[in-house]
Amino acid sequence: MATVQFGILAYAYQVIDASGPMDLLNSANKTAFLINREYGPVSDDLISQAPQFTFHHIGVTRDPVKLGTGQMTIIPTASVDDCPELDILLVPGPYLGNFDLHPKHADFIRKHVAAGKLLFTSCTGASLVASTGVLNGKTATVNNIEFDWVQNRWPQVHWTREKKWVIDGNIWTGSGAVAAMDMVAYWLKENYGLPVLIQAASTLDYEPRDADGLFNVLPQRYDSKGEKASTHVFKYYDS
Repeated sequence: MATVQFGILAYAYQVIDASGPMDLLNSANKTAFLINREYGPVSDDLISQAPQFTFHHIGVTRDPVKLGTGQMTIIPTASVDDCPELDILLVPGPYLGNFDLHPKHADFIRKHVAAGKLLFTSCTGASLVASTGVLNGKTATVNNIEFDWVQNRWPQVHWTREKKWVIDGNIWTGSGAVAAMDMVAYWLKENYGLPVLIQAASTLDYEPRDADGLFNVLPQRYDSKGEKASTHVFKYYDS
């Protein structure tokens, strides 16, 4: 199974917009499953189903980039001019009030979408993608707090808040930051299977929701009284 090349644009985004999906996918890595095996049983069959991701943080240049929350700064691993060929690109969301997408990042998005590659957006990232024109005529969602503001600025897009995420061709848009993480969980399940998602999500003690915002993605558990129990089951070696 070929390594999936996963890119994240680097600018002043809200940290969880990128770190949430990235941590989930990294937790689904074959190498992560092998590490999990140190603490509890993980079958060879499950490991064989797991993907492998390499992450690329793509700045306009390779200069350090201050992120939008927590005084965090990252050093890009690539620039728009030397980034390896990607399979997937994530466009995380910044605070929109005083943010302008750099023209080189805008061109990078256009070329990625035109090549038919998969594009994810998180939170207000959909507004940035809309500014490039590639969402014109498509259905998309965005953080519901900024919904009217975004809809008024980019009326060429069919904006909806009916679902937590929307798929239109090769562009997947997530509403809020955690909804986008749920969207990536759905993609992971559809491409690599529910057992891979369960293993990855359990390492984060995270339960994804479906596109309606309901907790019915993972198998539900109930106790002897019929009351809902914690979803994840953690397995350990016999001591």
